[in-house]
Parts: sequence; C-alpha cells; structure tokens
Amino acid sequence: MTEFAASQDGPRNPLVNPLLTDFYQLSMAYAYWRQNRHEERACFEVFFRSNPFGGEFTVFAGLEEVLRFIDSFEFKEDEIDFVRSILPNAEDAFFAWLERLNCKKIKMFAIKEGTVVFPYEP
Repeated sequence: MTEFAASQDGPRNPLVNPLLTDFYQLSMAYAYWRQNRHEERACFEVFFRSNPFGGEFTVFAGLEEVLRFIDSFEFKEDEIDFVRSILPNAEDAFFAWLERLNCKKIKMFAIKEGTVVFPYEP
C-alpha cells in the first residue's frame, strides 16, 4: 500500500462535489441514517465491466484526484439545500448530519497508479 499526503486543494475539477451521485445513493444514505446504521463500518469495491474504447486492457489512473476529493469532502450549504429539495420529507437532523459529514475515517487501499487492470478486478 502506498501512503499519500493529504491535499488541502480539493479536486481540480470544480464539478466534482458530493452531488456527483444519483438520487438512489442520497436516498439510501437517508435510509441508513434513519435506521441508525450510518456509523457502521462498510467496505466498497470499485470496478468496471468492460475496457473503454474496445481495448483489451486499461491503465489505472486518477487516484490522486480521488484522494483530493475524499480529503476535502464536505457538503456545502447550497448542496444541502438541493438534497433537501429532492428529499422533502427527510428530517432536519439528517441535514444537520450531512453538514458535519466528512471522510476523515476512510481507509483506502488501491492498485498502484499506472498498473494495467482488467474488467471485474476490484
């Protein structure tokens, strides 16, 4: 595992923010919060199903941008307002939790940048 220095700059792309997701993920976050499961440990794997451009392999890249996003993750007021507009029946305490939410406890393991990877590999 490679250690990375935390970045204070955040993602380079200004479109990368906590709303870069879909309604399902936001509604599931609310469901987990409602069931008091939001603080439970979870494990996720990220993979792809087919190589881009019809290729035979893919070179893993972009880890630094992911780490920048995780390091600076936070919901801004206007983003919380948007979530409130699509989850109008959610409790105010959920939005207060979103205001405090960060990714400081995340432990991430990743393939080394530049490694050749194949579909369905975590």
